[in-house]
Amino acid sequence: MKIIDTDHPFYRPLWRRLLLVGVCAVWTGVEFYNNEQTWGTIFLVVTAYAFANLILFFKPSDPAAKPPEEGGETKS
Repeated sequence: MKIIDTDHPFYRPLWRRLLLVGVCAVWTGVEFYNNEQTWGTIFLVVTAYAFANLILFFKPSDPAAKPPEEGGETKS
């Protein structure tokens, strides 16, 4: 099970991925600023996970590649 499905077309533009990671990072800062170490730590982990999946290890899928048709027949 993937928490973030990086194959979804929503995550293709870089600005969306940066915005999501940025929002998580800002919220982490808000929690630590308000002296909420538990929530700050939780959001720090969420930010790190989002950064790793959406920025560091992101590999876009080929939009032209289509999944094989069901039925088992191949076209020659």
